[in-house]
This record gives sequence, structure tokens and C-alpha cells, in this order.
Amino acid sequence: MAFTVVRFIGLCSLLLGYGVHVEASHLVILHLQSHQNTTATHQPYRTGYHFQPAKNWINDPNGPIIYKGIYHLFYQYNPYGAVWGNIVWAHATSTDLVNWVHHEIAIKPSIDSDINGCWSGSATILPGDKPAILYTGIDPQNRQVQNLAVPKNLSDQFLREWIKPPQNPVMTPIDGINASSFRDPSTAWKGSDGRWRVIIGSKIDQQGKAILYRSKDFIHWVRAQHPLHSSNNTGMWECPDFFPVSVNSTVGLDTSVNGPSVKHVLKMSLNDKLHDYYQIGTYDLKMDKFVPVDNGSFNNGSDLRYDYGKFYASKTFFDSSMKRRILWGWINESDSEQVDVNKGWSGVQAIPRNLWLDKTGKQVVQWPIEEIEKLHEKPIDWHNTELKAGSVLEVLGVTASQADVDVSFDLSTLENAENMDPSWANPQMLCSEKGSSVKGSLGPFGLLVLASKGLEEQTAIFFRVFKPEKSFVVLMCSDQSRSSLGQDLDKTTYGAFLDVDPLQEGLSLRSLIDHSIVESFGGKGKACITARVYPELAINENVHLFVFNNGTENVRISKLKAWSMKKAQITY
Repeated sequence: MAFTVVRFIGLCSLLLGYGVHVEASHLVILHLQSHQNTTATHQPYRTGYHFQPAKNWINDPNGPIIYKGIYHLFYQYNPYGAVWGNIVWAHATSTDLVNWVHHEIAIKPSIDSDINGCWSGSATILPGDKPAILYTGIDPQNRQVQNLAVPKNLSDQFLREWIKPPQNPVMTPIDGINASSFRDPSTAWKGSDGRWRVIIGSKIDQQGKAILYRSKDFIHWVRAQHPLHSSNNTGMWECPDFFPVSVNSTVGLDTSVNGPSVKHVLKMSLNDKLHDYYQIGTYDLKMDKFVPVDNGSFNNGSDLRYDYGKFYASKTFFDSSMKRRILWGWINESDSEQVDVNKGWSGVQAIPRNLWLDKTGKQVVQWPIEEIEKLHEKPIDWHNTELKAGSVLEVLGVTASQADVDVSFDLSTLENAENMDPSWANPQMLCSEKGSSVKGSLGPFGLLVLASKGLEEQTAIFFRVFKPEKSFVVLMCSDQSRSSLGQDLDKTTYGAFLDVDPLQEGLSLRSLIDHSIVESFGGKGKACITARVYPELAINENVHLFVFNNGTENVRISKLKAWSMKKAQITY
């Protein structure tokens, strides 16, 4: 009997280095074979330079690593259809994180401890340059257990074959662990005592937990008496990620680094909210505990997020070749399941982002990896352009359906900024109430992307500046309310407060546009919003790009640079 169960599962397991599979929140469909594997010939929403396979469902990025100069990305994949199910670890490699070659499936059900599914996990590079993967498997009792996989042949730089040691599973849900909430091992790190540590996402009732395990040999793991961190009323913690960041530099750090000039980031994908939240704090080596700087608990209403739009089950890794920390995230669809079945695919990975600690120490900063700039062509360059109140200017000469746009606005004065109501604490709600069509004083101004010629369809990414009692507040919005004439679509408007000084720094906005994806970076990466949109008019050559100002005050475009983006080379 076929039936549907709505359940969000996020598995972000650590990769021990031999091939593991991970998965995150998703709609679970039983008897998926009943769905027809249809691939539509008309595909206006497939991306040109974002990572996606030729067909079928994908979700969480798993176990990204660099090995012998080759980047590896594993990800949750359904080989048989465009809805979640039959999950395995698919595998692709790259020399530049832009152009990819797909390989055979790396990890699939083959032993008792993963016979009902190979879910999310992470990779760790062990001494001697040996990759290892830890991933969540579903055993015959449908318990979530943790497995180890290692490369069959270390001389193969493409790591095309993975084996599973006979000691699997290496971690099981005993001693009060919820067997249905025990998943997504993180990348492992080594403590000062020489032992490896790893965290597993879990919950007891509504208390989310990062269960801590230790091991001397990466095979025999012992549960610590206390979690690395926990928070009440947060629900299931999926895809945990724990890594160091430098206080003094933008250079990335290996996952085992610690010291006085280091902070740590703990990220959780909250199943109940379907967003990725993080905290900045210190790692208490003696107690083996994470201590948030602000004593936060992931549920205080002002929690930090990597991305305030569609971005989930993210995973970082240390790129030892470039000395940087790279962040991946899964972008899911905003259309219906039946549409996904008809088009034959679902899910895309976000552009890899370089991540570091902001100089204030209050948040992380993200920026698209520099390698995507090799796809730039046909540059457009504006300088010192007045954007008068109520004006809309088209940016011509760029392929608007597949572009990279970077614009900076200067404000001469903030005297006429609107007053900020103290009750406006929720930026997403504020963006919904004050969308791009709602006139203000300093704003809304920004970009209209994936727009039709007559603006019947448009996705607006914009700023508003408010004047509270003490300092100015900058609101960044991504308004999808008029993104498509189509029905049965998620057209949520997203928002974030941006920690910048609009007079001293100006307001910068960079948007990566790719047919049905808009990844936007405000304030040089201090706030990020990813949107998924499906225009009916504004597709292919009928897409237009505009800058606009719907405020009553003039603003100045100090610079605008835009490029058409070449298609990434992805070999299936």
C-alpha cells in the first residue's frame, strides 16, 4: 500500500574518508517506485552553473573534502526518481569547485547496519592523508546507527570505491538515545589527548543535543557523559557542524585547531524550523564543551543563520590547498512534488562559499568562492549613477537569466529615514509587510531580477534604512511575492537585518542569478538570502535585470558590475 508520511530528516554525517552517505530534511515517500521517472524536455529552471545531477532527487551535501588536489562532493541522492527515497551517496569530483565530473555511487545499502538507507555524514582526513567517512545507516529495526567507510584504493585520487569495515556499526543508540533521532555525524577533530571527537545530532523530547563521542582509533567509539552542547525547546538537531575560526584572520583553520586566537562555530540544522542556525563561542578543552559567547540557546528569536532563505543541511570543510573553510548548502524546490516528478529532478547545491569570522567577532561572513569568476564574460560597468526616487533602470548587455551582479549604493544623508518601530523585531515579517511595492523614504532600493519586460514578474532584492532611537537599522529583503504568474508555488518573502553602517560603509549587494535561483549577499557577505523562483514569462532570453528605487529619497549607485555567466562543465 502506497502512502505518504511527512517527516523531515536531516543527516549530516562525518566522512571518515572511505565513502558515506548523508541526508537532511525531506519529505519521505514510501513506495517511491510508483512515481514515474519523467524528464521533461522543456527545462527553463535547470541551472547553468550550480551543481546538480542530470536527473532525480538530491538533498544534503555530504563529506566534502580535498584529496590529492581533487575536490570531492558526496550528496544524498535517489537513483530512481525525483522525490525522496532509496537514498544513496552520490559522488562527483572537481579541480576547481565549479566544473564537475560525476562518478558511480560511492555508498549504497549493502550491510545490515545500512540496509534500509545510507543517510548523511561527514568526511575526515586521518593521519597519512587517509580519508574516512562516518555516515548514518538505517538498520533492519529501522534504528539510526553510525557506520564507517574507507577508500578501497588510496592511490586512486578520485576515490571511486569505498569499503565498509566489519566492525560496523561503530555507534549505536544505546543508554537512552532516541533510535529515531540519532544521525548525521560531524567531521571529527582531535583533542589535546590525541583522541578523536565527533558529534551526532539528536533530541530527547524537544531538547536538541549534539551527542559527543571519543575514539583512539576511529573505529571504537565511546559516548561522553555529557553532550558537546544542548538547548531546550529546539527539536531535532540535524547535520551538526563544529569547526574553529580565526579571530585575527580570514584564513581557514583545520578542524582540530584550537588556541587563544580561535573561536568555534557550532551549526545545527533545526528540523522544526528547516533552517540552519549557528552560534559563536569557545571550546572548553577540559570539559569538552562548547560555550556560546552570548549564552544563546538556538531559540531566543535572534539566532544567527547562514542564510535567511532556502538553504539547509549545510556542511563545511577545510580546504587545505587554499587555506580556507568552504561552506556548502542544499537548496530545495519551491514548486509541487508533482511538478518535480514531471520535470524529472529536484534539488540543487548552492555555490560553495568561503567562510570566516567577521572582525567584530559577532558573526561569520560568507562570500562565493573566487573560482566562479572564471565563468564571467561580457562585463558591464556603471559608476556614479543617480537613482532617483521612483525610478527603474534596466541593466542592458548582460544575460539576465544567468548572471553575477555586484552593486553598491551610497546614501548622502540618513536624516529622512523612517522611524523604526521597536516591535519590528522579525525581519522576515517586516519584509513581508513592507515589500518592494510599499514606498518608503530610504528604500526600498535594489535589484529586480528574473523580471519580465513589463515587470509582471519580478524578484526584488532590496534594502530599507530605518532610524531607531540609538542607531540606524538596515533591512535586507528578498521579495518573491511577484516572482511568477504560476500558482501552487512557495513565494515567501525573506528578510534579515544587516549589521553595517550605511553612511560609512555604503550598502553593497551581490546576486548570483541562475534561471530559478537567486543567491544574494548583502554587506559583503554579512547577510545571505537564497530564493527559488519559477517565472512563466521571464525565462531564457525573455529575462530582464533592473535597478530600482521605490523610496522618496534619491540614492546613488557608486558602482555596478555585472557579468553574464558561462555554463559550468558538468559531466554526468
